[in-house]
Amino acid sequence: MSEKELADKADQELPEEQQKSQKVLPDGGTKAWVTVLGVWFVLFASFGYVYSFGVYQDYYTRFYLSNHSASKISWIGSLQLMLPFLFGLVSGKLFDAGYFHALQLVGGVILIVSLFGLSLAKPQKYNQVLLGQGIGIGVGIGIVFVPSLSVLSHYFRRRKAWATGVAMTGVSVGAIVFPISANLLPSIGFAKTVRATGYVVIGMLVMGNLLMRSSPPLNPGGKPKVDIKSIFTDPSYLFGVAGAFLSLFGFYFPLIYIQLYAEEHGIDKNLAFYSIAIMNACGIPGRLTANYFADIYGSWNIFILATILTSASIFSIFGVHNSGSLIVVSIFYGWFSGAWLSLCVAALASSARHPHEVGSDFRVRTGLGLAIGSFATLGSAPIQGHLLGSTFIWSRPIVFSGVSVAFFNSLKI
Repeated sequence: MSEKELADKADQELPEEQQKSQKVLPDGGTKAWVTVLGVWFVLFASFGYVYSFGVYQDYYTRFYLSNHSASKISWIGSLQLMLPFLFGLVSGKLFDAGYFHALQLVGGVILIVSLFGLSLAKPQKYNQVLLGQGIGIGVGIGIVFVPSLSVLSHYFRRRKAWATGVAMTGVSVGAIVFPISANLLPSIGFAKTVRATGYVVIGMLVMGNLLMRSSPPLNPGGKPKVDIKSIFTDPSYLFGVAGAFLSLFGFYFPLIYIQLYAEEHGIDKNLAFYSIAIMNACGIPGRLTANYFADIYGSWNIFILATILTSASIFSIFGVHNSGSLIVVSIFYGWFSGAWLSLCVAALASSARHPHEVGSDFRVRTGLGLAIGSFATLGSAPIQGHLLGSTFIWSRPIVFSGVSVAFFNSLKI
């Protein structure tokens, strides 16, 4: 069921007075799109930073934490990816209770303090880096992420998938800027580079919070109580969540390891450095086109197609032997992985049996799905690092990751 069909069905099932209040949602307008811009800035500063971890993985493995294995180092990035989704259950509930701006303030402060704390971490001090980057940044983003996207439901109904896709491009742009900023690491050192990115994060969070405005719809109490039991007895939803869970064990492999792979295979170091930025740049049109077609053909239909192509892009890493092939694979993976991530939330939400189960966005079906998937993101990079080993046997993690993503379709189709 598409986002528009779900919204229409919800309107028809509401009493007449409730229908009038729902139609107050503007589905556009200046205030709505200014809020989208604010969300864009917050996602730039938060998840955009998380998606730059591939640069840090390479730098830590070869220099800053070289006394530690690639598998152990990858736990830092895995925690950054897990905690925002896991904390979504808590922050989503607090958002529904009306604490949107308080969550933005608390989460932003934790994120900024953790970043500047990370800049003080010493070489080979694994626990210091883990605390600042893995746990601190992960928790800070976990507090702001779900409320930032959820506030769009105060302004959009039938065009919510499109508005979400536009806002999510902030992740891609941030994930271009921050990896390129990491080019300062060899020249000015770790501490100054991290602090420089920290100042960018401060500016983006301030602008985002100045632009975002919470505007809850009228009479929200008219929504029926969600039956949690029905969610856990819905085969379609459960198979979808199980498939997404398995996919996440392999999904982030290129984003974390492609730079290290390229340098180990003798590809130009400058190009290898920018491969992550290329991936994230291609995620912008991937997110926009996927969400556009999801509103027309249904989220799950487009999601399944994006999963097949994302799996194929991971296997295509076997063909990376020179600069040209690295660019092609980076574009291929970046485009369809961006589509996959953007569709994940819309697909989980559209599986609701009753339209009002998605009223709190991530907190019910979506929130549960993301929280369950967070445990896969926690274990994915360390498993891939263990398969890679100290001798860098790349075939093992590539096959594992590609097959893991492909498993989604075996469960959902």
